[in-house]
Amino acid sequence: MDTPSLTYRIFPLGDAAVTIDLEKGIDEAANSLVISWLNQLQSDPLPGMTELIPAYSSLTVYYDIIRAKKTAKPGQTAFEHIREQLEKRLQQPVQQNAVKQRLVRVPVCYEDEFAPDLHYLASEKNIPVEEVVRLHCAKEYKVYMLGFLPGFAYMGEVDEQIVMPRKPQPHPVEAGGVGIAGKQTGIYPLNSPGGWQIIGRTPLNLFDPHSEEPTLLKAGDRVQFYPVTAKDYYDIKNSR
Repeated sequence: MDTPSLTYRIFPLGDAAVTIDLEKGIDEAANSLVISWLNQLQSDPLPGMTELIPAYSSLTVYYDIIRAKKTAKPGQTAFEHIREQLEKRLQQPVQQNAVKQRLVRVPVCYEDEFAPDLHYLASEKNIPVEEVVRLHCAKEYKVYMLGFLPGFAYMGEVDEQIVMPRKPQPHPVEAGGVGIAGKQTGIYPLNSPGGWQIIGRTPLNLFDPHSEEPTLLKAGDRVQFYPVTAKDYYDIKNSR
């Protein structure tokens, strides 16, 4: 497919990174383009490139200054060289097979012991708890980016009926906590303070530093939540 006609700017981020920014915030078309660029650069890296960090509508490219300078034109800085190479890549059509998507089904227990904020959210929205659960499970969510904690996936967008602001102050959240903040939903991979409204918990392990693939979810994935009982939750957790 051809590259969508979205404008972007490229700017340095410190001495050894450059950001391509579409300046669109939470926007599926912009994020799809970011993920396409991510996949293409992973398949065919720039000389000196060391890491790629996608966000909602931007992609940051980290590079080794010395390696980048070795292939730069005389008088070019490492940043100028990387920016020039990126500009060439960004003008190329995005290949359909560069856009990789997985559907990951995630079990969630929405029972009281796992969902400290579910009844509050339902009350604030004036809808039954069961309807909050149904609405949360009714959609496939796109993983826009990972951040905050290793393996924390920012996903969206939730149904307008269950959009909920963050808490004024963070509270302790257990690993696996499934929350809502604004139009986003996400899963806490580790025990952590957090300000999202916690409506359930998954028994899945979102982050394993000893695994070849340390994070369960990746930018560009699709996630489908489905409800399980407390017994199911512990059965799944104990089987890992």
